[in-house]
Formats: sequence, structure tokens, C-alpha cells
Amino acid sequence: MKVLAPGEGKTRTGRLWVYVRDDRPAGDSAPPAVWFRYSADRKGEHPQRHLRHFSGILQADAYGGWNRLYDGGQVVEAACWAHARRPWWDLYEQHRDDDGLAAQALRRIQALYAVEADIRGQPPPVRRQQRQARAGPLLEEFHRWLQGVLTQVSTKSELAQAARYSLARWKALTRYVEDGRIEIDNSAAERALRGVALGRGNYLFMGSNAGGERAASMYSLIETAKLNGLDPEANLRDVLQRIADHPVNRIDELLPWAIATQHAIPRAA
Repeated sequence: MKVLAPGEGKTRTGRLWVYVRDDRPAGDSAPPAVWFRYSADRKGEHPQRHLRHFSGILQADAYGGWNRLYDGGQVVEAACWAHARRPWWDLYEQHRDDDGLAAQALRRIQALYAVEADIRGQPPPVRRQQRQARAGPLLEEFHRWLQGVLTQVSTKSELAQAARYSLARWKALTRYVEDGRIEIDNSAAERALRGVALGRGNYLFMGSNAGGERAASMYSLIETAKLNGLDPEANLRDVLQRIADHPVNRIDELLPWAIATQHAIPRAA
């Protein structure tokens, strides 16, 4: 995000980090939530601070700033097949060769997603069993195919780079097969950023770092409301009308999932 740099006559680039919890595809009834944080730069120390008390599975892209989180064993890495797919798609777009290596890779990844479409919403044990039976053999063959690609193309080619991206992360990319709680990708986080991308096209900049922090809070509320089926504007209007007289020790009653349960706000179509 562009952030105004007072006294410099220009803007700097600030960052919004997004963390999403949404286990509904694994049959979990816990309410989904989105948490945004702002920082003035992209240093890895920021996510390390954000998640310093977190333990569990983190599904993310290949950004190097996550690596320190995985080192201690408290956070388990799950990689993203949408990101592994992207370089193959870019290569296919350049040549449009339906028989080429990029097209072959895309068809293999599509087969993995077809399994996910069939088991969405099922409990973790069912997802694990189906993945092991159906996706497991596909992944074994895909792994051999990727290794074969490296023997066919130049080591400096984009095809080799695409293959190495997946091979270097293979353990994290295939972790979802052994754990039915894990998704095949981190698209939930990508979807939560759509509002940010839209906003970037409609305003010039954040006024300051403090403004970036306030924006992170607002985006957290807006995107969490959306995930819980609420109209964000109506939800915020309701909260602002109630919060002045609301006991501070019961503030959780005004969180989006609580309001969704109360049916106080009309659900989005």
C-alpha cells in the first residue's frame, strides 16, 4: 500500500499482512475470521512477531520471512498448490501449446483439485482417506514427472524453474494429503485481499503508518463480517450504534460471528 511520507513529498510502500482462519471446508463449525496487520516494510520480523504465540499449521506462499517460524517446530508448514501452479500457467499463456510440458503440468494439478471438489465440507478423516486413495498416486506420478522434466530442459529455463519450485517444497506441498484439516492451497487469504486490491484503485494512499494500522483494523472487521455472511456496512453501523453503551467485558458479543448468530444484521446475498 502507498503510505504518505511527511516532509519527503512522496509516498513509501507499506505492507498489509493477512491471516485467515476458515476450516469450514473441513467440516468445522468454528466461525471464520480474518486478521490484518500493517507494517512499514516487508521484513520477516513482522510475521514472526505476529505469530509468536501461534502453534499449529501455517499455509502460506514461498515468502522467505515465514522460514524462521518453521524452524522451532511449533509451526508446521503447508505449502500452496495455487502458487505452485502459477509458473506453469504463465508458461502456458506464453505458448498456448496444449501438448507442451506446461499444459501437462496444469492437467496434473487440475486432477488434484478435482479430488478436492468432491470432498469439500467433509470431516478431516474422510478427506484424509480420500486424498490418500486418490491424490496420493497422482502426486507420486507427478513427482516422477517433475524430476523427468529436469532431465529434458535446460537448467536455466523457466520450465526447470517451475519444476524446481514444486520439488523444493514437495514435503510441504503434499502435507495436506496426510492431514484432512489442511486445504490444498491458501486461496482463502488471497480472497481476503481482494478488498485491499480494490481499495488501492480507489484511493491515493494511507496518510501515515498510524493510518495503515487503522486500515488493518477496519479490513479485519470488514472481511470477517463477509466471511460470516454479514453485510459489512450494516454490521459496522449496528456495532457503532451499540458500542457506546455496551459493557467492555462483553465486547465479544459485538464480534461478527456473534452478531451473525443473533441474526441482528441481514445476511449478504
